[in-house]
Amino acid sequence: MLVLAVTALAVLASGIGLPPDLMGSAPREQDWSALAAEVRVVDGDTLRLGDRTVRLAGVDAPDRGEDCTDGAGRWFDCGAAAAEALSRLVNGRSVVCLVSGRDRFGRGLGACRAGGAELNAGLVASGWALADEAETPLHRLEAEARQATRGLWAGGFTRPETWRSRN
Repeated sequence: MLVLAVTALAVLASGIGLPPDLMGSAPREQDWSALAAEVRVVDGDTLRLGDRTVRLAGVDAPDRGEDCTDGAGRWFDCGAAAAEALSRLVNGRSVVCLVSGRDRFGRGLGACRAGGAELNAGLVASGWALADEAETPLHRLEAEARQATRGLWAGGFTRPETWRSRN
């Protein structure tokens, strides 16, 4: 009887017979999606997909309230402009994100698409977000947006991480 009890405890301790996700082997990447009616633009690099929040991976957009200047030197809220640019990219469509990890606020980090549009790349290509990781394809898109003076690059702005550190 004692041998049977010890064997049962050993099997439980080893995890044999338990669902794999209880042992920390949940998938590293997950697909999150929402129908168009469930999608909300939070800011220039964050979406609500129903009850989940996802931050666009690899991009950094200005926060709402961040002041920038346009090509004529006029001040405007470039965080609100970045959110509007993301809203135009979503364009009332359903969104699917491949989420891999979480940021320091617990939001999912994802590469997202609305219809055929890649939201992360589209935001950087339009000049309303910066690439925030070293040597990714997004850096090429950022350089092209800078060269063409699109979005933030049309006037003056403070890099989002610098602006946040001051506030």
